[in-house]
Amino acid sequence: MTPYPTKLVIATRESALALWQAQHVRDRLLAQYPGLQVELLGMTTQGDQNLTTSLAKIGGKGLFVKELELALEDGRADIAVHSMKDVPVQLPEGFILAAISAREDARDAFVSNQYRNLHELPSGGIVGTSSVRRESQIRARFPTLTVEPLRGNVHTRLRRLDEGRFAAIILAAAGLKRLDLAHRITAAMSVEDSIPAAGQGALGIECLSHRTELLDLLRPLHDAHSALCVRAERAVSLALGGSCTLPLGVHAQLSEFEIKISAMVASPDGTHHVRAELVRDVRSEPPEQIGIALADKLRSMGAASILSAVTGPDAGR
Repeated sequence: MTPYPTKLVIATRESALALWQAQHVRDRLLAQYPGLQVELLGMTTQGDQNLTTSLAKIGGKGLFVKELELALEDGRADIAVHSMKDVPVQLPEGFILAAISAREDARDAFVSNQYRNLHELPSGGIVGTSSVRRESQIRARFPTLTVEPLRGNVHTRLRRLDEGRFAAIILAAAGLKRLDLAHRITAAMSVEDSIPAAGQGALGIECLSHRTELLDLLRPLHDAHSALCVRAERAVSLALGGSCTLPLGVHAQLSEFEIKISAMVASPDGTHHVRAELVRDVRSEPPEQIGIALADKLRSMGAASILSAVTGPDAGR
């Protein structure tokens, strides 16, 4: 076995949530390996720099990952910590997800200072979100509401709500809880009401694939239960085109040996949407195969035509 390193550098975005995630991984490593030195390398990514344009128009959530991967490639950092919902389903050659952490709450959170849920918002009420997935589901179920883009870190989004620019905003529950902002959650949205993004609530630790000593080092941080669900979710996304900008929600839950996975595909305006679910035994099928089967079911219901209208004729095939 290759000896463990005595020092580790973690590449991370510099937002409060990203730093919390990197510090969480650092603290778990230090608890596991008391003699290890761990440093953080804070970075500002393209996704952080451009806050005026929707992610779908500037390249998707992968913009939060690319600079961190460059730091791994040129040796400035050993590992990078990501929100799994931001990680493209196809990693560049030479990179690997060494560990996926135990998942926090995967649900979306409804946040408002006036209303208890989306049903209470008046016609024309403005809902803020940065996600085409959330936007499409809101428009499908609440066509009288107005959905407007909301970029920035968690605190910036909350401030804009408090300034009265929005009647409500939708955020990931996991991020609010990790930043000790759970009290701002007006209501956790059920998976039936809002299917989360693939990997939402889980953290991924990325490194270069040839760094086998890091794979061994990070193994105690890996949660097999969460990883199995995330692998199935990401397989659905990959089979339907693999883009972070797709209006796609997918969520898997594991109970003993049974996995239930639900997914939806919708047009951004919510006028066209399909939804399906599968329940399978994970002892007889790998999670990726289950995800592919669900993607096939969605295609048979018309998902490919919906996606092709968004991203081109090859989407969803």
